[in-house]
Amino acid sequence: MGSAVERTDEHVREYLIYRGFTNTLKHLDYDIKADKEKGFRVDKIIDQLQQFVQSFDLAGLKEYWVYLDKRLFSRLEDVYRSTVNKLRISLYRYYIINTVQKGNLEKTQEFFQKQASELQGQAEWRDWFILPFISSPEQNSAFCQYFSRQWSDTFLVSLHNFLSVLFQCMPQPVLLSFDAEVQKMTCLMEENEQLRQLLFALQTESRDQRDRDEMIHHKLPTYVQNMDRLGDTELDLVTSQRAVSTATTPTRNFFSTFLPQGRRAPGKPMQAISGSSPSQAAMGRKDPLSNQPVKSKEAGQVKEVKPASTQSSTSEPVSSQSQLSTNQSGNQNSRHKRIQDHEKERKELFSKPPPQAPEKKGELGEVEPPIESSSEPTDSSNSRSCGASQEEPPFIKLSQEEYGEHHSSIMHCRVDCSGRRVASLDVDGVIKVWSFNPIMQTKATIMSKSPLMSLEWATKPDRLLLLGSGVGTVRLYDTEAKKNLYEMNIDEAHPRILSLACSPSGSSFVCSAAAHSRSGSGESAPRLPITVSGQLLLWDTKTVKQQLQFSLEPEPVAINCTAFNHNGNLLVTGAADGVIRLFDMQRYESAMSWRAHDGEVYSVEFSYDENTVFSIGEDGKFIQWNIHRCGVKQSEQILPQDATGPFVLSGYSGYKQVQVPRGRLFTFDSEGQHVLTCSSSGGLIYRLASGESALERVLSLGGHKAPVVTVDWCSAVDCGTCLTASMDGKIKLSTLLAQKS
Repeated sequence: MGSAVERTDEHVREYLIYRGFTNTLKHLDYDIKADKEKGFRVDKIIDQLQQFVQSFDLAGLKEYWVYLDKRLFSRLEDVYRSTVNKLRISLYRYYIINTVQKGNLEKTQEFFQKQASELQGQAEWRDWFILPFISSPEQNSAFCQYFSRQWSDTFLVSLHNFLSVLFQCMPQPVLLSFDAEVQKMTCLMEENEQLRQLLFALQTESRDQRDRDEMIHHKLPTYVQNMDRLGDTELDLVTSQRAVSTATTPTRNFFSTFLPQGRRAPGKPMQAISGSSPSQAAMGRKDPLSNQPVKSKEAGQVKEVKPASTQSSTSEPVSSQSQLSTNQSGNQNSRHKRIQDHEKERKELFSKPPPQAPEKKGELGEVEPPIESSSEPTDSSNSRSCGASQEEPPFIKLSQEEYGEHHSSIMHCRVDCSGRRVASLDVDGVIKVWSFNPIMQTKATIMSKSPLMSLEWATKPDRLLLLGSGVGTVRLYDTEAKKNLYEMNIDEAHPRILSLACSPSGSSFVCSAAAHSRSGSGESAPRLPITVSGQLLLWDTKTVKQQLQFSLEPEPVAINCTAFNHNGNLLVTGAADGVIRLFDMQRYESAMSWRAHDGEVYSVEFSYDENTVFSIGEDGKFIQWNIHRCGVKQSEQILPQDATGPFVLSGYSGYKQVQVPRGRLFTFDSEGQHVLTCSSSGGLIYRLASGESALERVLSLGGHKAPVVTVDWCSAVDCGTCLTASMDGKIKLSTLLAQKS
């Protein structure tokens, strides 16, 4: 709701500027600055309350809570009054505990003096009036729980969740739903356009198949088809010439008149018609496939020539033979032109029935040579059909939905093993656990005061979530019970938990801890990797204890990414020094390592057959490595920067937000034949091929207005689901249907 309010305020401000209502605009800006509800942004309300607590402003804290009570809480039903009262008591206790922890006893006594008349008769505060007179209240059994970090975090999260649910349930004006309606209409229009294109493709394919079937079953010999295109004058000429030629020429010469020149016997170019008249020789040279219709004027000229030709053929046979021999050399040059015209005529003849697909008909004419038998169009149609089937995309995008509960850039977005839940983490440290089948619904919201840097689903049971922080802790969170089960302290010297990977058996997980990063030397290229100290640890999920620390050669270095194979016997890692390391998880030692990239390794995964490893690095390369031959490349592809990072989001006045890759940059489908990568406007799907051109682009998912920073591909359901998360906090969920080949 907070984001919708901000966008609506911008729309109203733009409208006032357009109308010239400057005074109203000034009052609007003044009221927005003095807005105590902070535009219904829960995080800002919590920050305001914490500011009053940290500054020991008891009067401001009471006044702000009274305002929230009158403006928001008083509209609730009576059943929620007890919850509001508990939150108010916890807020006052949070204030008192802060004064004691900061050593400001004057503010502690001031609180009880000013609030004595109000709190004295309440049972919840009966034991709290002795707090200022206890030397070590944090060790007292009655107050020690309130001094713990867990209590303060639980209170802030409870207050945050209560306000969030309250704002979502409040009746909203129609204007606030404007963006949602626009987005809904846009999605519907895009879906309709996709369905329209799919329908058009299916109709075109059906028409092409029907045309091919008709052509196969109703194909006639070439000369019979061409006779239908002769004009009346030419038919008269043929009839008369046929009557004349029967007396002087064998019958086979008549058919040679209509057959293409290339169909005649190679050793008898012109002698077969030596006894024919010049007119019959002219008929033999005439192209029967000419696409020029015979005009009436030309027809008259032909009819005038016909008697002279007949007379010459009956009275002077010897002279006609000599004339034919004389003209033979001159006609050799025009024979090739007639063959080309014949080819052109065949193309037009075959491309005429189905005008919807001219390209395919043109290919048919090119494939079919002019001197083949009449049964060849059937073979050409079959070859064309095979070519069309190969061009079909391997996936059809059925739908695309958006999850927009995050308000900042996404770092990680992962689907659990069952394909039922999704966990997404943004740069503000807010984690959303949500489902998308059958409907998109948020199941849990996790907030952390300490920065979070990594997350991973546990495999058994799959409801557990591993959360790595920036202060050296890893939490095991139960998404169904919505509580922390364990919190493990890793190492104070290596507080950044960069990567987590749970073994397929679920008995252990790998944790990558790193020291604080050092500042680089700018954007000079090529940039040498900055060595950051790190550890790679193996933890037992049942005992919640560290099992061992892996040896990282040649020196301890930060591990950016980790991945197990299908049975957990192998572990592959990519490090900040550009080295890929392969560990044997049965011996818990490094099996091999090699320098893979110039710069850091951002993401690494096993292939489908697990004989190779794919990696993406800071140098922008997507490389396939053979794990049976250390350091041997099988393929290498240069990817654009928007697929490998660092990712840049530009704003107004030259503002730029830069994000280093943290999550998964590529992922494979269930059969390992296609890979999904990031891009500036959505996910891109490539087909994995062999050779130099290892990637072949097949589908663009689109839908994003900001760079996509992490992806995931869920194949647990019938239709594959692709997740693409971007820097504007939006997550697109694209449902794909695989085309069966």
